[in-house]
Amino acid sequence: MSDALIECVPNFSEGCRPGVVAAIVDSMRAPGVRLLDWSLDTDHNRSVVTIAGPPQEVVEAAVRAAGKAVELIDLTAQRGVHPRIGAADVIPFVPISGVSLEQCALYARQAGLNLWSRHSVPIYFYGAAAARPDRAELEDVRRGQFEGLREAVLRDAGRRPDVGGPELHPTAGASAVGARRFLIAYNLYLDRPDVTAARAIAKAVRGANGGLTGVKAMGVLVQGRAQISLNVTDFRRAPMAEVFAAVCGLAARHEARVTDGELIGLLPEEAFEPESEWVRLLVGFDPEEKILERKLKNPLAWPTGGGDGRLSATSVKG
Repeated sequence: MSDALIECVPNFSEGCRPGVVAAIVDSMRAPGVRLLDWSLDTDHNRSVVTIAGPPQEVVEAAVRAAGKAVELIDLTAQRGVHPRIGAADVIPFVPISGVSLEQCALYARQAGLNLWSRHSVPIYFYGAAAARPDRAELEDVRRGQFEGLREAVLRDAGRRPDVGGPELHPTAGASAVGARRFLIAYNLYLDRPDVTAARAIAKAVRGANGGLTGVKAMGVLVQGRAQISLNVTDFRRAPMAEVFAAVCGLAARHEARVTDGELIGLLPEEAFEPESEWVRLLVGFDPEEKILERKLKNPLAWPTGGGDGRLSATSVKG
């Protein structure tokens, strides 16, 4: 499988300290591994990194990064809008070429076992790597977040990790490690700070509530602006233009209007619609920087982060 290529998109529970995130990203250097994207979200206090390369090298890079997150992130002091259970909160593996989703699930299992044995972080497997059907959905794994899960594992055997534990790591919590298809993380903003409307729109568009298949959503308030935060897990069944139109239509019912949007991470070329309204409203969107296939040909330079979390060379992207 020398031509196999996978992607990993780890999410870390830190978005306010650029030096810490740079150190985590820098720890992911491994032969053949390409850095495609990384960004910090100060409002959600979260960062998202995208790497790609040969499967074994990507697994090693992800485990190293999770270990660095254990050193530098203390969840007992971390606060943010986005749900989280761990310092290295979510570590998904995604097939790109020459590898199946089922094989990515095996790589996820390997990464989880290594993360526990090397860094004592308990693991929940989700998505295609789920060890139990009730843990296939990430939101079910993260129910209660770090604080609630920390207590639940002590009294409910059904909430205990798949690997390690039963207690969570005292400062780094647990990690959800999984395998999935490509996911598009997409945020839309309303023209007024009505979080009630944002939550109602998110609920209506969410696939689990009878909305669009392959869409997950939540409504939050970000810097005084109402945001609908969307994860499009199947862009073929829920094309981006359709998702955008649905949100706009629902917003109009609440006498609100969508003003702009943002993309977190990368977009596959197949989902890109250059002449569409949803693309036009993306703030700071550059196709050469945000489309997966183009970044594979032109990856980012690695940052240089000190082990103490200080940024010591190149600046943070995002």
